[in-house]
Amino acid sequence: MAPTTSPNTTGAASRPGMSDRKVWTVVLCWITVMLEGYDLVVLGAIIPTLLKTHHLGMTAADATTVATLSLVGVAIGAVMVGPLADRFGRRLLLIGSVVEFSVFTLLLPLATSVGMFAALRLIASIGLGACMPASLTMMAENMPAARRARASTLTMTGYHTGAVITSLLALQVTDNWQVLFYVLGIAGLVVAVIQWFRLPESEAFVRAKEAPASRRVAFGELLKPAYLRAGIGIWVASFMGLLLVYGLNTWLPKLMNDAGYPIPTAVTQLLILNAGGIAGLVLGGFVADRRGIKSTTLGWFALSVGLLACLSIRMHSDLLLNTVVFLTGVFVFSAQVLVYAYVTHFYPASVRGTALGSASGIGRIGSIVGPSITGALVAAGIGHPWGFYFFAAVAVAGFLAVLTLPGRAAAAQAEATGAAPAAEPAV
Repeated sequence: MAPTTSPNTTGAASRPGMSDRKVWTVVLCWITVMLEGYDLVVLGAIIPTLLKTHHLGMTAADATTVATLSLVGVAIGAVMVGPLADRFGRRLLLIGSVVEFSVFTLLLPLATSVGMFAALRLIASIGLGACMPASLTMMAENMPAARRARASTLTMTGYHTGAVITSLLALQVTDNWQVLFYVLGIAGLVVAVIQWFRLPESEAFVRAKEAPASRRVAFGELLKPAYLRAGIGIWVASFMGLLLVYGLNTWLPKLMNDAGYPIPTAVTQLLILNAGGIAGLVLGGFVADRRGIKSTTLGWFALSVGLLACLSIRMHSDLLLNTVVFLTGVFVFSAQVLVYAYVTHFYPASVRGTALGSASGIGRIGSIVGPSITGALVAAGIGHPWGFYFFAAVAVAGFLAVLTLPGRAAAAQAEATGAAPAAEPAV
């Protein structure tokens, strides 16, 4: 059976086919992002077991190195996939990325040394890092421009769903941690096979490819005057957004415990935070499509500043604490994804994959920096309240970065072509 790639169907008879294309794109991209969410938690879930059993002689320092290399690999993959997807197609790059990380994930339990374990994890993470930008690009290009924010935020609910699945499965397998990687690798290969036969190429990419001026796309395109202002703002906002996401997910329980909350309460706050994240992703997409992506993102970052500052205060009411933590998840996690939504709306198809890949890749640097700085504050004994002050300051920086972004999707094109931007939708 040949893969479905041609979007050139016309007439009334094509309507069911177009609907089928949309359904498969939505489902398969969501599942791909869910696999990355699964992978987000899997290493953290097994590190205590690896250290307890001294697997391959692994030490705490070795585990830290493996975790860091995983984040580095994801950043590399995110940056690399954009130009390749803009040149060769979203479909091919997404399927290839899924296959790559699945194969090396399956090999990971077979590692015979810590060095080999780290290398396999790094290589797998490169493929994994490419999956999210490619999925978000395909989802956005599968939707009308007026619904692209919703497409991005709803896709990212798969991320948190995958994290929940890993947590639940990890509780069941206990010391048999290898099962977690076998499940992920096999699931990834199954998804890749289905993608080969059912995932269509993005119509926007096909149209862009047919335009002679769009045949060759490089990262340097984003540094041209037409895109530079938006690019800098997006990179800074993405860096700050992912710094908050990873910093909070890594250190929130410890910060809450340092604030005087008992360990069960502190750990519960992490679940409440991520529950808020899922709710925020759904809410943020709907609001942004109606009120504008830029204005919504500004509001989300502004509310994040206040809520993060509030967490520095010791609260004696469980209801109040749970409410503040839940709302923090609502606004912090979806603010980051709304930055991606802005990218998919602002940039034309010819550079959209490159732009989204660069935003994701640079943001991943923030995902490394955030836990590192917060960890240093904790080690210095000032994690609470200064960890929350630091996060609030980061949210301020994200707000200021979004404030610099052009307000209309046509701004870059107008500078490049001299065309009037009046007909373009606001972002």
